[in-house]
Amino acid sequence: MLKTYREILSIPGAFKFSAAGFVARFPMSVVGISQILMISTLYDSYTLAGQVAAASVIAFAVCAPILARLVDAYGQARVMIPSITISAVALTGLVVAGALRADPIWLYVFTVIGGATSGSLGSMVRSRWSGVVKNPAQLHTAFAMESTLDEVVFMVGPVLATLLTTHVHPTAGLVLTLVLLVSGGYWFLSQRDTEPKPSGTDSASHRTGSVMLQPVMLTLALTYIGAGAMFGAIDVATVAFTDELGLKELSGVLLGIFAAGSMVAGLLYGAKTWRFELWKLFVIGVIALAVGVTAIGFASSVRVMAIVMFITGFTISPTMINVNSMVQRAVPPRRLTEGLTWMSTAMNIGVSLGAALAGRFIDQSGSLGGYTIVISASWVMVLVTVIAIPVLRAASRPRPHRLPLEVRSRRLGLSRMWKPRHNTPRDDDISSR
Repeated sequence: MLKTYREILSIPGAFKFSAAGFVARFPMSVVGISQILMISTLYDSYTLAGQVAAASVIAFAVCAPILARLVDAYGQARVMIPSITISAVALTGLVVAGALRADPIWLYVFTVIGGATSGSLGSMVRSRWSGVVKNPAQLHTAFAMESTLDEVVFMVGPVLATLLTTHVHPTAGLVLTLVLLVSGGYWFLSQRDTEPKPSGTDSASHRTGSVMLQPVMLTLALTYIGAGAMFGAIDVATVAFTDELGLKELSGVLLGIFAAGSMVAGLLYGAKTWRFELWKLFVIGVIALAVGVTAIGFASSVRVMAIVMFITGFTISPTMINVNSMVQRAVPPRRLTEGLTWMSTAMNIGVSLGAALAGRFIDQSGSLGGYTIVISASWVMVLVTVIAIPVLRAASRPRPHRLPLEVRSRRLGLSRMWKPRHNTPRDDDISSR
């Protein structure tokens, strides 16, 4: 297994851009729970906390695909360096507004600007991998490794954010987000050697419509909305669950354990080339995830919750890896950043819905209300996936290799009826023939 990962990391520039991307992605695991903890502590309202977190995610969901399309056309550094600079300034404003207990409208303003300009750096890391690997097996391993690193981010990030927010200052988690965004983002974008070549706005890929017009992309996006709602709700519900037990500081630990299970599964899954069809692996993963989070909703203690979350986490990373692989097959190479970002967008739309709904239900019914949203969202995700099995099956098939026209003509017995254009006789030669 280690040899498999060492092989792809030995590709020139790969280790460096992957490490930078790892740091740059940390904010995605820290910002949401940091906002929830800060606002629920300083403003004493889970409803406000969930709504502000949802506003950030909606802003990201609307603007990230636009940024991704610009990145494919003009390049990662040219688009994203100014963008993350604006995001960092907005995040600074959010920290100041929270510390001063400013009017909630300022929380919305700064979080919307920050979310709209943050972009999907994880998609850009995967886009770089698609350009440097040598074969599909290496790309599978690279996507698996990046999904595993995502889980490390979600394992460590919430714990750090919780500890800083509960033991240092309610705004400390967002300060950590700011530091990671600036340091990791600029480090990643400064590496120009492995940056995918911009396609330009006049390329055929950018004159065509959105990649979301493809049935498989719509299916995956709808599934991801359900998954996002589940993840968004589970963040808020877990904070409320530990708060009810007087152990609010353990909320990040539980979410970290959830991610740890996914991390282990991702490492094992990525080291092996699977012979099962891709769509089957995806459907099995979605159903297993729904069963696991249903069990989470019935846990009654932190110990039981930790065990169930760890086991359920084994279903997350492999499912995400399969989605990335299906997107990579479905979209043109020069639009891979856009395709992957649409998945992040769908996920974040779901996260915003889940966080907002869970916050409202928690204020009414406690953590049990939040976990009701978690369970409902997971089975909606299963329903969408099962209905769309024919679409997923068709999209999972490898693209047929198109033989040259002359070879196809020969196989059809038409070789005498067709000749390459450069052998076609001129009009003045026809009479002589």
